[in-house]
Amino acid sequence: MIPLVRPLCVTAGVTALVALLSYALPGEWQSTGVGFCLLVATHVLVLRHDASTIRHHGLGLGGIFEPVPLDVRRILGAIGMSLVYALLAALVFFPLFWFGFVLWWQPAREFAWPPLPAGQALLTQVLGIAMPEEMFYRGYAQTALDDAGKWRVRVLGADIGVGLVLGSFIFALGHVLTTGHPARLSVFFPSLVFGWLRARRPRAGRGARAPEEQGGIGAAVAFHAACNIFSAWLTDAYFPS
Repeated sequence: MIPLVRPLCVTAGVTALVALLSYALPGEWQSTGVGFCLLVATHVLVLRHDASTIRHHGLGLGGIFEPVPLDVRRILGAIGMSLVYALLAALVFFPLFWFGFVLWWQPAREFAWPPLPAGQALLTQVLGIAMPEEMFYRGYAQTALDDAGKWRVRVLGADIGVGLVLGSFIFALGHVLTTGHPARLSVFFPSLVFGWLRARRPRAGRGARAPEEQGGIGAAVAFHAACNIFSAWLTDAYFPS
């Protein structure tokens, strides 16, 4: 268990710093400040190293964050594969979430189609919230904890280690610390899916995919943003402001 101490302390320390920062900043700057802090931490811990280290942590994103010449074909391939996995996860979990949402909140009014989210809201969710959170918690934290824990179990095509559970717990705890609402611990459960998307890795062999298609945080970023958008969309559908 000793090797786990360092990544646990680093992950918990950055999470505590982010929580303090969220209270120090004005409301309109909280998300930006938190995201920037997580990006800086990820840069210091991972992105300033070589391409193999960056890719090992799932942060290559088709070479965008690697110190290599950009390859449009590789980038588009990584994005496409990430969107496919995110869409499959949405098809599985969104109907279940919708059912649970109605069961839990018992809305008094019928469902009414709200307007689609604006482009700025989509970009904010992807680049301002999902990207920095996934880069740190699934890129650095889950990988570092898995490396320290060593053991793995194969679950539906993903090599799951201790990082999935511990990283998700600290991720959820961070949401409680930044909002003050114990109910935010519920993000532990979607975090398990984000972590599974990060850990998915086809077995090596004939026709094996390129490294950036074997896991990585791309699908987790896309599904994370989609979850936030879908949750807000449902809220507007049943409880319009």
